[in-house]
Amino acid sequence: MNSFRFLNPRHLVDVPNILQNPQIGNAVPIAGGTDLIGQMKDNLISPELIVNLKALSELKFLRHESQELRIGATTTLTEIINDPDIWMNYPALHEAAESVGSLQIRNVGTIGGNLCQRPRCWYYRSDSFVCLKKGGRECLSIKGNNKYNAIVGGGPSYIVHPSDLAPALIALGARVRTYGRSGEREMDLESLYALPSKRLMGETVLDKNEILTEIIVPKPVVGTRSTYLKFKEKKSMDWALVSVAVSVLLCDQTVSDVRLVLGGIAPVPWRVPLAESALRGKVVSDANLKLVADIALGDATPLSHNGFKVPLAKALIRRAFDSVCNSNSDHKTSMMV
Repeated sequence: MNSFRFLNPRHLVDVPNILQNPQIGNAVPIAGGTDLIGQMKDNLISPELIVNLKALSELKFLRHESQELRIGATTTLTEIINDPDIWMNYPALHEAAESVGSLQIRNVGTIGGNLCQRPRCWYYRSDSFVCLKKGGRECLSIKGNNKYNAIVGGGPSYIVHPSDLAPALIALGARVRTYGRSGEREMDLESLYALPSKRLMGETVLDKNEILTEIIVPKPVVGTRSTYLKFKEKKSMDWALVSVAVSVLLCDQTVSDVRLVLGGIAPVPWRVPLAESALRGKVVSDANLKLVADIALGDATPLSHNGFKVPLAKALIRRAFDSVCNSNSDHKTSMMV
């Protein structure tokens, strides 16, 4: 790891110019640091200046407002987990945050950092390989060990996005705010992410001088149910092989509205509108859930070692919908009025 300078900025408005100032050199933001420090140890980046976003009090908040939940980007995962209103009314978010890493990681890791973390592909992380995302000629996973790589949305790189919170928040209809030299932007969280075919060297549409500042989750309609399921190799801390986030509104056992987002299978959190449409207006039955799962994975093109993700994802989809639609647990159902 290289030596670097560390800066606590006084004001948010100063950050964009600090991050893209030729006189300063290569500057990067840090929040919890659980991913950034790993990148530095892996020699993926060698910043000359690290800009501490946790020094900015305006980025750390958790507010339940009349029509939405607002979360500052440096709010820790533990703070999200310990919020009783999130546990009751946004269960998918609670479950996703609780699934991340270890207690120690959740104590320092932030929601913004989880949403913006870099890929975990071992070809990308290892300094023994020069993969496509590091300026190489090809994605080494195509002919190599691709057990953990993408089965949909891949090409020319087949990384998968590692965030647990992103699928859950997209299923809940979240938006995000960012701040850069051009000022503030607001967009659907889904739009924050870019496929490798559109942006090979990065996973989001953020400019170098732009940071994530806030996550906004709309107040769920009364009766909305949500959950986040994650399958991982180790019972201890691990990233998802496949994850599923669903949000469902039932009216007399009929699906009135639904959102389905998959993780661990694509370079971006993978929402499947066609599968949602197939279930909307239908009753939740084994036959309908099988159809939804088949549609959701209909475009899957596994590589040589990751075909197992297709049946695994289908099983998790059916299990997630069964959990929220056939459960009497108030924890899965929004009680907000």
